[in-house]
Amino acid sequence: MTDTAAESVLLAAGPAGGPEDPGPLPPGRADALVFVVGDAERAARRYLAALGLRCTAYAGPGTGDPEAVSYVLAGPGTRIVLTSPVQVIGPRGRELAAHLERYGDGVLDLAVGVPDVPYAYDYAVDRGALSLAEPYGVRDRYGSVVLATIAVPGGSRHTLVDRSGYAGPYLPGYEAFAGW
Repeated sequence: MTDTAAESVLLAAGPAGGPEDPGPLPPGRADALVFVVGDAERAARRYLAALGLRCTAYAGPGTGDPEAVSYVLAGPGTRIVLTSPVQVIGPRGRELAAHLERYGDGVLDLAVGVPDVPYAYDYAVDRGALSLAEPYGVRDRYGSVVLATIAVPGGSRHTLVDRSGYAGPYLPGYEAFAGW
């Protein structure tokens, strides 16, 4: 992923608006492109073969997520997450199933790495972005990640991510991928 995708999203508001405005948001970096697909394992195997990526992390029923299975694929400057619903028993399963029903396989989220999630979130919401999740922290044995989510037109969203305090394979709840 490159800086340009994130910059256009986070800097779309333009230059500073007034004396109390701290100025433009520092550019973010694309953190991950998250797809919802009908069969995450099958899609992961195809992406690995076609794009020369490697599978670095996994989450699913075996890691404590009964509603979805996800594979994280990585390459130089690229992180793709392929997620499929396993069963619909709560909000996450409903969201994934609804996205598949409405749009088919496709992008759910462009996660953007930023150095200060609360500031980036406030910056975007103050300029009209629709809030989906206010800033919150998630922690496991590898450290903590700060996240927030804003909506974008067309059924996708942007998750703002600060992983500077995290050394795990992707996010809390994911484990290093051991292979098929």
